[in-house]
Amino acid sequence: MPRRRTFLRVAATAAAITALLAPSATAVPRPDTVRQGLNALVRTDHLPGALATVTDRDGRTRTYTAGAEDGQVRIGSNTKTFTAVVVLQLVGEGRIGLDTTVDTYLPGLVPGEGIKVRQLLQHTSGLPDYEADVSDAILQRRYLEPRDVLDIALRHKAAFAPGTGWAYSNTNYVVAGLIVQKVTGRPLAEEIDRRVIRPLGLRHTYFPAPGDTTIREPHPKGHHQDAPGAPVRDVTDIDPSAAWAAGQMISTNSDLNRFFTALLAGDLLRPAQLAQMRTTIPLGDSGAGYGLGLMSRILSCGGLYWGHGGDITGYETRGGVTEDGRAANVTVTIDPTDGATTKHVEALVDTALCRSA
Repeated sequence: MPRRRTFLRVAATAAAITALLAPSATAVPRPDTVRQGLNALVRTDHLPGALATVTDRDGRTRTYTAGAEDGQVRIGSNTKTFTAVVVLQLVGEGRIGLDTTVDTYLPGLVPGEGIKVRQLLQHTSGLPDYEADVSDAILQRRYLEPRDVLDIALRHKAAFAPGTGWAYSNTNYVVAGLIVQKVTGRPLAEEIDRRVIRPLGLRHTYFPAPGDTTIREPHPKGHHQDAPGAPVRDVTDIDPSAAWAAGQMISTNSDLNRFFTALLAGDLLRPAQLAQMRTTIPLGDSGAGYGLGLMSRILSCGGLYWGHGGDITGYETRGGVTEDGRAANVTVTIDPTDGATTKHVEALVDTALCRSA
């Protein structure tokens, strides 16, 4: 390997000398595939706006925008990773057991027996999801307490017996957030702020207070469309309380990159808990895996990246980080009405991470 590096240096020097001796030669700039991808999301997918922040393995960061200003956005289910980190910190402190039942902390809260904390974080509890039942409340800026949301969810039957399947359910994280509050005696938002946001210096990240329907700092507007071809309307100001521990937070692309980079580097969790978080189960034949509030996805250029992603009325975010320090996060300023657009956003994350390799 040392010879290979030496050869590359010599070759580069020779190329530089040749260029100096041949004034007519001109360098062809490398296409900026990230910018091209963002522009395509706006021009071809007809999204109102798209923005991205990319950090290469040397720590160089670049921010991109197309059709929108950079700034704070609603990060949806990326919130789950913050919640999972707090739960796992409490596991490391011996205050929560991953394989302890929910009933131990919150007796009688959820029906049935035997749902474990680990199953909440990994979506293997079978608890029914409530998302489809609260979309109107979010748009109409109605405040919902976590217990209200749980009552809505539990009108539905369980998807399967605990531990016998996998199904993404926001309800899992509402219950996890309630466990944090019971164990600590403090609001979940305070614990996330004290344990994650402040230690990492995430200056543009916060958990909105009850009744706060705005976004504090400069931000691109969020948009919503009921169906393909329907009118697009401004939904920047909503009440995200229904999402709570599963999706209420606000951040920026750059702060999310910092958060996931620090998480993967072991700055937030003890080794045993980080290893548990990164122990995934496969999601069908997609190549993706789901751990404890953390997802792994395959890169087209080899290896994996780790992150989560999130959708909430007005915004969609996708991104993650690699073992060698690359990071990328892409946000679009609408919650897409079709899966094809989301695949284009995810493909751009892959492009950004592979380009910065």
